[in-house]
Amino acid sequence: MRVLGIDPGLTRCGIGVVEVDAARRASLVAVSVARSDKKLATHFRLRDISIAIEQALARYQPEIVAIERVFAQDNLQSVTTTMQVMGAAMTAVGRAGLPLAVHTPSEVKAAISGSGTASKAQVQHMVARILGLKEAPRPADAADALAIAICQAWRGTGLLGAEGEGTVQVSLSGGVSAKKTLTPAQQQWAQAMAASRRKGAVDPQRVR
Repeated sequence: MRVLGIDPGLTRCGIGVVEVDAARRASLVAVSVARSDKKLATHFRLRDISIAIEQALARYQPEIVAIERVFAQDNLQSVTTTMQVMGAAMTAVGRAGLPLAVHTPSEVKAAISGSGTASKAQVQHMVARILGLKEAPRPADAADALAIAICQAWRGTGLLGAEGEGTVQVSLSGGVSAKKTLTPAQQQWAQAMAASRRKGAVDPQRVR
């Protein structure tokens, strides 16, 4: 299963691609950071980020894309621009006809480290360990994108469906549940993920 993770940001948008086999072993395919020029108007910056994501989708051909959900912060401007990037990313994924999953920061932390309150340093350390790297990719946006991708591969939840987030879920035992009829792309992803989960019974936390 190939998953592309996106850590949305207007100045730096992390893009990470991982391959995960039936035994939950994850390997690095690619990682990068899409940047935008601060001197440009916001819509041009969003265009550049969107183009970078579209290029990554075309080049690495993931079976599903995962993105981190934005939560309210004290900095309203930061939240607003990050949500705009999230929208641009979702549009790019939609144009590619791929399934999309959304995860909260705590879900990503829990999947990677076993704790939903893990620090960024702890998550980055685990990303490097899981992927067999000497150190986590930098900047942090790159490692975060890989963490999001790994989270999706291991958990199989958060898939957007006709009724919104979380309407489709693949359990660890390989069962598929959906509140509404799936699109062909969602059906293909769910079947592949279910088959993968039925074949492998390895607890992802044992990687630690």
